[in-house]
Amino acid sequence: MSDAGRQGADGGERQRRTWSADQKQRIIAETFAPGASVAEVARRYGLNANMLFTWRRREHAAGASAVDEPVNIAPVRVVEATPIAAAPVLGSTGRMEIVLISGERIIVGPDVDATALARIIKTLTRR
Repeated sequence: MSDAGRQGADGGERQRRTWSADQKQRIIAETFAPGASVAEVARRYGLNANMLFTWRRREHAAGASAVDEPVNIAPVRVVEATPIAAAPVLGSTGRMEIVLISGERIIVGPDVDATALARIIKTLTRR
């Protein structure tokens, strides 16, 4: 059996390095620092970058957070949709007046862009 697969770059036999859980967590935390590169962190510790990604996945799967940052959750309130009432303007051929429940009126011609009109109405109903 050949030892070629077990030799290091200098021709000597490679030793498998073991890392404590604390060491792994510190190394993983370095990868989450602003501007950090997983490949650079791995190189600094003599690790294969794929191994470091595996550690990160396992840490995440275990439910542990490598970075202790607060999670910001925006409050949400669900309300009923505001109906839009549309009525034609009398005496104006090809024009339409849309009266929103809030009182705003939109008058459009037959050449109105439907997508743009929908955006306008959506914006006005959010106020």
